[in-house]
Amino acid sequence: MSKAIDDALLQLTTALTRLEAAVGQRFEAERDPGDLETELAIMAEDRARLAAELDAASARLATVEAATDDVGRRLGRAIATVEGVLVPSGRPR
Repeated sequence: MSKAIDDALLQLTTALTRLEAAVGQRFEAERDPGDLETELAIMAEDRARLAAELDAASARLATVEAATDDVGRRLGRAIATVEGVLVPSGRPR
């Protein structure tokens, strides 16, 4: 083959390779919106699940805080009762 034919075949091969790459990118680009929609749907589901878990954890925290306050009040009364028994009436504590 002549140099001109070899050069032309090289240019043709390069052009075909670039065309194949462009077609592949185009197919990927067309496929991405569906993938993006799926990913967004998964993220929305995760967000909803996490929000529900946060709400449940907040409710448990409120319950624990209320119980802690109640225990604190009862402990305060118990301490006052024990001090009242240990410290005779009329004497400073």
